[in-house]
Amino acid sequence: MSVRDFVVVLVGPLYGGNIGSVCRAMANTGMSKLRLVAPDKSVDWSEAERMACHAKGVLDNLQIFDSFADAVGDCSVVAGSTARHGLYRRHAQTPREHAPALCEAAACGRVALVFGREDKGLLNEEVSMCTHLIRIPSVPEYSSLNLAQAVMVVCYEMYVCGGEYETERERSAPAPAALRVRMLDMWRGLLLRIGFMEIKKADHMMSAVNRIFSRGALTMCDVNIMMGVVRQASWALDHDRHNPPDHSTER
Repeated sequence: MSVRDFVVVLVGPLYGGNIGSVCRAMANTGMSKLRLVAPDKSVDWSEAERMACHAKGVLDNLQIFDSFADAVGDCSVVAGSTARHGLYRRHAQTPREHAPALCEAAACGRVALVFGREDKGLLNEEVSMCTHLIRIPSVPEYSSLNLAQAVMVVCYEMYVCGGEYETERERSAPAPAALRVRMLDMWRGLLLRIGFMEIKKADHMMSAVNRIFSRGALTMCDVNIMMGVVRQASWALDHDRHNPPDHSTER
């Protein structure tokens, strides 16, 4: 399944800046199909182009419809976003809760992600045409989101759920226990040598050092770097010992 099976529908958008920002949010999550329902006649399209930034392709290929019914007529699933509460909006769920079902539906049919007007949201008759209702979690005192922000949140959840994004894998293999022990032994010798700890307290201090190094998985690269620090520090100490500073010119 690809997130490109989704279509984003903006109902009655008022501002060109929001339309352009929506294009950018869509491009961030791999979506390209944008539909507008009766956009306001005062929309500043130059502002939309400016805010779209490098997502101008989404803006250039958007479709405009006269009615909501026409805009979602070929969609098997219609998921509307709403911040308002009411008798017919109680079944709204978060984008993350809806994502699995919507992604599954997008594998065999077109899914519309619908967002209402900046000032009024979706009307009741539009809500009645939705098969799913989405409510983005927010504090009750201020539940209204900017249009483009709402689109970004919903598209993000679809994108992640769709499984298209993979985190970058650590290239260096995990360090084996024997190498970690060797590293700690080297640090023990260095810390004793520079007088950071006394021999009678070395075991206690090294337990603390080991705890620091154990708070995250160390890779071979990590351990080699920390061992390299010890080697370089030891070399510097030896070098200074054999080349004492010349104080003859000091006053």
